[in-house]
Amino acid sequence: MIEHIQLLRNVGLFDNLSPPAQTALTPFTLIYGENARGKTTLAAVLRSLATGNPRLVLERHRLGAQHPPHVVFRHTGGTVVFQNGAWTQPLPDVAIFDDAFVSANVCSGIELQTAHRQNLHELILGAQGVALNSALQGHVARIDQHNAALRQLADAIPAGALGPYKVDAFCDLEADPEIDRKIQEAERRLAAARSADSIRQRSGFQAIRLPDFDIDGIDDILRRTLADLEAAAAERVRSHIAKLGRGGENWVSEGMALIAPASEGNEGEVCPFCAQDLAGSDLIAHYRAYFSQAYEDLKAAIRQTGIAVRDTHAGDIPSAFERDVRTAAQAHEFWKDFAELPEIDIDTAAVARQWNAARESVLQQLRAKAAAPLEPMSLTQETRQAIHDYRARSAEVAALSERLVGANAHLEVVKEQAAADDLSALSTDLAKLRAQKARYEPEVLPHCDNYLTEKAAKTATEALRTQARVALDQYRQQIFPAFETAINDYLRRFGASFRLGEVQSVNTRSGSSASYVVVINQQNVDVTAEAGPSFRNTLSAGDRNTLALAFFFASLEQDPNLASKIVVIDDPMTSLDDHRTLRTREEIMALATRVRQVIVLSHSKPFLCSLWEQADRNTSIALRINRAAVGSEIAVWDVRSDSISEHDKRHELVRAYLQVANPAREREVAQALRPILESFMRVAYPENFPPGTLLGPFIGICDQRVGGPNEILSAADIAELRLLLNYANRFHHDTNPAWQTAAINDAELSDFAERALIFASRR
Repeated sequence: MIEHIQLLRNVGLFDNLSPPAQTALTPFTLIYGENARGKTTLAAVLRSLATGNPRLVLERHRLGAQHPPHVVFRHTGGTVVFQNGAWTQPLPDVAIFDDAFVSANVCSGIELQTAHRQNLHELILGAQGVALNSALQGHVARIDQHNAALRQLADAIPAGALGPYKVDAFCDLEADPEIDRKIQEAERRLAAARSADSIRQRSGFQAIRLPDFDIDGIDDILRRTLADLEAAAAERVRSHIAKLGRGGENWVSEGMALIAPASEGNEGEVCPFCAQDLAGSDLIAHYRAYFSQAYEDLKAAIRQTGIAVRDTHAGDIPSAFERDVRTAAQAHEFWKDFAELPEIDIDTAAVARQWNAARESVLQQLRAKAAAPLEPMSLTQETRQAIHDYRARSAEVAALSERLVGANAHLEVVKEQAAADDLSALSTDLAKLRAQKARYEPEVLPHCDNYLTEKAAKTATEALRTQARVALDQYRQQIFPAFETAINDYLRRFGASFRLGEVQSVNTRSGSSASYVVVINQQNVDVTAEAGPSFRNTLSAGDRNTLALAFFFASLEQDPNLASKIVVIDDPMTSLDDHRTLRTREEIMALATRVRQVIVLSHSKPFLCSLWEQADRNTSIALRINRAAVGSEIAVWDVRSDSISEHDKRHELVRAYLQVANPAREREVAQALRPILESFMRVAYPENFPPGTLLGPFIGICDQRVGGPNEILSAADIAELRLLLNYANRFHHDTNPAWQTAAINDAELSDFAERALIFASRR
C-alpha cells in the first residue's frame, strides 16, 4: 500500500511539495482537485511508478524548473524514490484507470486502432498471459534476428557460386567425390548437343596397325643351306669365278649349259671351249652343285625374304602409319569435347627410329645371307633386341588402337544423345553440378557452414516459438471466454445498452491482438469497419468510457493477485449519466473490499462526496489538491462541508438564527425563506411544481383545485403559503426593487422564519 506522498518536486504544478503527515494515504483514499490542479500529473507519476517508465515523469518536468523531477513515496515495504531519471524500484501491483488507460487499450477519441487491440490483448492476458506472450514475442524477435543474420551470411556467399540454386538449397548440397567426372561428362554432353550437326556427320576411329617381323621365317631362311654343296667347294668356285673378273659368274653359268651339246658323240663330257675331257676336273662337279636349281631356289628365297621385309616395313608403309596417327589425332581433337577418350601419346619419331633400326638390322642380316647362301646363320642378339623394342612400341600402338576403336560404340551413343538432348536442360544440369562443386570450395565452404549453423539455430528457435505459441493458445482458450463473460457482466452492471461478442485472440505478423464485435439490438457491429456501423459511430462518449471501465474492472477480475493490488482511478465518470455514475460508485465500493488500496481522483465533488458517505471512516481519508502560492499543494479535505447542499445550508442558517439572533445575518435569513419553500414544493409536489415553477403561479393553481379530486393544498395551507411568500418576496430583487434596503424586524423575521420551517417540514 502507498502510505504517504513525501515529496513531489519539479513535477507538473508541484514545485516543492512535502505534504504533512496528516495527509497520509489509507486503504480508501479520495483526492479532489479542480481541473488543471495536478490530478492527471499525480496519476502519471503513479503509472510511471507502476511500470518503471521514467518518461512519464520526465515529460512532466515543471516548466522553468532548473532541477530535474524528484519524487519520494513511502509504501508498506519501504521508500521508493525517483531521482536522476529513474525509480529505485517499481511497484508493479499498481493498476491505474485514467485517460492513458483508455487511450492505450480502448480508443483514441473515436478511433479504434491496431495498437489499441494489441494492448487490450495484453490487458486480457494478465501477468501470466503477458509472460507467455512476451516469451512468444521474444522468440519471434529472435527469429527476426536469425533472418537478418541469415541474409548477411547469404550475401557473404559468392554469388557466382550459387548457380541456379537458392541459398538454402545450395548450402544443403552434399559433397560428391565424383563431381569432377560428372561435370566433365555434362560439359561434353552439352558441347555435343551444341554441335549435333557436326557430330552426326563425323565418323569414329579407324584401327592403327604396325606390321610385325616374322622372326621364325627369317631365322629359317638364315639357317637354310644345301646338303650336296659344301661351303668349301662353294668358296673354291667363288674364288675361281672372282679371278675371271666382272661377269665371270654369268659366263661360267652359261658355259655349263653348253657342255651337253658340245659332248654329243663323245664318250664323256668335254669342255665346250677346248673340247678336253672333263672327267678328271673336280671343279666341274663343284660348278654343277653351285649352279643347281636348289642353289638358285635358296638364293631366290633369301632375296624374296628381303623384298618382303622391305615391302612390309619400308616405302609407303611408315608414311601410312603416320597418316593413320594424324587422322586419329584429328578425330580425337574433335571428339575429346564430347566423350571420354584415351590420350593419343604415340611418339611417331621414336616408333620410326626403332622401326628403322629393326628393319635395317634384319635386312643387313639377309644381305649377309645372300652373300653366303650356304653359310648357316641366325638373327643376332642385337637384331632380336631391335625387333623386341619395335614390338613393344607396336603393342602400345595396338592397345591404343583397340581403345580408340572401342570408343566408337560410346561415340554412337553421343550421336544419339546429341540429336535428342535439350540444350536448356543440359545447361541447367551442368550449372547445378558446377554449383555443387563450388559449394565445397575453400572460399565458399566456411560461409555455407556459418549459414547452416545459423539456420539450425533458427530452426531451434522456431521450435521454441511453436512451443510458446501452443502454451499461449492453451492459456487464451481459458482466459478469453472468461474475460468475455466478465466484461459483459460489468457492462450489464453499468447499465450499458450494448454487449461484446466474439472476444478472441488473433495472431498477426506484428503481434497478437484482441478482436471483438459490439452487439447492439442483437446485431454484430464490426468495430474495425471502414464504412457503415463501426466503433466510431455506434458508441457514444459515455458508451466508450463505460466500455473502458468494464475493460479495467474485468481485467482486475481475472488477476489472481487482486488482493494485493493498489487501484488508482482518475475521473471514472467522465461522460457518464447519473445511472452509470451511480453504478460506477457501487463498483468502486465493492472493489475496495477486495483489493489492498483504492485511490480515487476526481474533479467532481458530488461523486467523491457520495463515495465518502459510503466509506468506512476508519480506513478512509479525503484529500484535496489546492492552488498554492507556487503551483499546487495537497491538504486534508473536509468532505462534510462540501457534502451539505445549498438547501441544507439554508435550513441550518434559519435554525441557527432562531436559536441565537444574529443581526449581521438577518438579511441572509430573510432571503433564504423563499428558496426553502420552493425546494420543499419540488420535493413534495414534483408533478405540480417542476423545476422552473414559481410559487405565485403555483398558489393560483392550488386555489383552482381546492375541494376538487385533484386538490393540491387545502385552503388554510394556501392562505399560510401566500402570507409566507408575500413576506419573503420583500427581500428578492425580482419582486421588490428595494429588496436590499427593505427594513427587517427581528420579531417579525423570527415569526416568519419559524412558520416557514414548520410549513416545509409538515408535509
